[in-house]
Amino acid sequence: MTTAPDGMPPLAGMVTARLDWRRDDTGEEAPRSADFDDVYFSRHDGRAETEHVFLGGNRLPERFASWQEMRPFVIGESGFGTGLNMLCAWACFDVHAPAEARLHLVSTEKFPLCREDLARALAIWPDLAHRAQALLAQWPEPVAGVHRLWLDPRVTLDLHFGDAAERLVLLDGRIDAWFLDGFAPSKNPEMWQPKLFEAMAARSRPGATFATYTCAGSVKRGLKAAGFAWRKVPGFGRKREMLTGEIADPPTDSRRRAAPWFTLPAPRPVRHVAVIGGGLAGASAAAALARRGVTVTLIDRFDRASLGETHLQGALYVKLAVDTNRQSRTYLAGLLHSRRWLETFDPEQHLWRPSGVLQLALSEKEQARQARFLANHPLPESVVRRLDAEAASAVAGIEVPGPALDYPCAAWVRPLALCTRLAATSGVAFRQGEVTALDGNADGWRLSLADGEVLGADQVVIAGASEAAGFIQTAALPLQPVRGQVSQLALPEGVPTLGRVVCAGGYVPPAADGVLNFGATFAPGETDPAEREADHAANLAELARGLPAFVEALRAAGADLTPARLTGRVGVRAASPDKSPYAGPVPDAKAWREDYAVLARDATRVPDVTGRHHEGLWISAAHGSRGLASAPLCAELLASMICAEPLPLEQPLVDHLHPGRRLIRDLIQGK
Repeated sequence: MTTAPDGMPPLAGMVTARLDWRRDDTGEEAPRSADFDDVYFSRHDGRAETEHVFLGGNRLPERFASWQEMRPFVIGESGFGTGLNMLCAWACFDVHAPAEARLHLVSTEKFPLCREDLARALAIWPDLAHRAQALLAQWPEPVAGVHRLWLDPRVTLDLHFGDAAERLVLLDGRIDAWFLDGFAPSKNPEMWQPKLFEAMAARSRPGATFATYTCAGSVKRGLKAAGFAWRKVPGFGRKREMLTGEIADPPTDSRRRAAPWFTLPAPRPVRHVAVIGGGLAGASAAAALARRGVTVTLIDRFDRASLGETHLQGALYVKLAVDTNRQSRTYLAGLLHSRRWLETFDPEQHLWRPSGVLQLALSEKEQARQARFLANHPLPESVVRRLDAEAASAVAGIEVPGPALDYPCAAWVRPLALCTRLAATSGVAFRQGEVTALDGNADGWRLSLADGEVLGADQVVIAGASEAAGFIQTAALPLQPVRGQVSQLALPEGVPTLGRVVCAGGYVPPAADGVLNFGATFAPGETDPAEREADHAANLAELARGLPAFVEALRAAGADLTPARLTGRVGVRAASPDKSPYAGPVPDAKAWREDYAVLARDATRVPDVTGRHHEGLWISAAHGSRGLASAPLCAELLASMICAEPLPLEQPLVDHLHPGRRLIRDLIQGK
């Protein structure tokens, strides 16, 4: 897999594994790789081998039993395969770990199995069936990148699809125990290279252990050169010996030398977090923290639960750039993440529908752009595909005027109801009020409210819209308010039902509860909350431009399309100058301007100074009109940072979202 212009692997689908189902030496059928001519496991004793080599070799039963850290125990693996090792580790954790302990699994896979093959392979182990079902229910699309799965309230799995060494270089996290697995070095020598062992060492915590079934000389030499101490111990079955070991003093992470300002603050104790802002960014952050056992106070000026039924719908979709860039990578990761998150959070689909989204190409220029996009990004058709006008009309349920990109995994969501449900997560307490000032000290943070009350918290997450920059600590972060108005129409009988959310200059989802939502206007710099008849007229015009046949059907059914008769909703979002969200620790802007002032004279003179932040203060903001595709992922990112977990994005994408990125850009440009 070649490197893209932004220094990361291409934004593309993965080649899935080709399996042969042959009978093993016991006469029973077992999965075998057709590409590497090697078995995934022995049906007769594969699980026993996993328990001996990886669980026993890393002393996991006793380490789980004695685990007292607030952070999760983290296992890293160099080849996920069928997932047998990870499911066995999870089963071992459930038996031995204290009730409050958590487990985080990180596994790479260059050739992921398709869901059907995975199900067939894991069906061999009936006592793992409920664990296998949790894995299968969230099994991700074969797209390069990080895919987070919530297997259990205490167990998280991050699947890193791609080359093992390449993925570990991009990993932002530390490992306690390694499962050094994969097809035999003689079958897959490309994986067992020095760069793999070096990446393992760089991502290890001090004292991290490893275990592997092989004693190949190249493996022993590679581990030793990377800093691991190894020893031979009795192997399993016919394998006389295997390797175990540890690394006492892992190397310093050198990736931050080029950008020391993005170094995350050292973890602080966290038992209580205050989240400011009850919209999607704040509510999803509150829920993510509460799932980790953190007590959360969610503060907002408005009580969304008191608003009643608004019939408002939002679209979970993205518009990706023709050329690969980090913003597109982040939003595609967010789209896939949000879809899995919704399926897990609301499997009954009370709050959303997996409708898919059509992006219309209403001009020759847009048609050419979409064609170039697909040529540059060979993604699975289950993620995005190009449809001609006839096929697009068929999935839309109404005639559309041209070709389109179809995102089958996209959806529509009831955002207010979703926020209300998130705010009701166990461990989250809602407090209506307005925070006017923040004061940090060595013990945590004091939040001053408009009514004179003062609240205390260990850490704080700021997750409002444009008002997120209203504190002294965040004043240097550029945020622009953007006013948008959605129009709503009660549908008469006989109107065709849309089969997709349809987007062009605006969007229109399938009607919910007999009400059609369409829009939305886009007015940067405006904050007026009042509905405008002119905006309803603009939304009607955009609807007619994108779906003229649908508008004719509305008129034929007797719908009143007079702008003055429409109702709607006005919202004010926030956007950053580069249109990517802010998600991460809040930088100390004054300190950054002092520490990195030399960049204004010479951008190549990078000071060896770690970025200073307002410790314990975080932000998730500037989600704009794509918040459904970014806010849940950013919530998970912040919760992982706060709780000292591996992060759900590659390090370059974590840096892309860092709230201090604009400060560095302005320094370099002399602003």
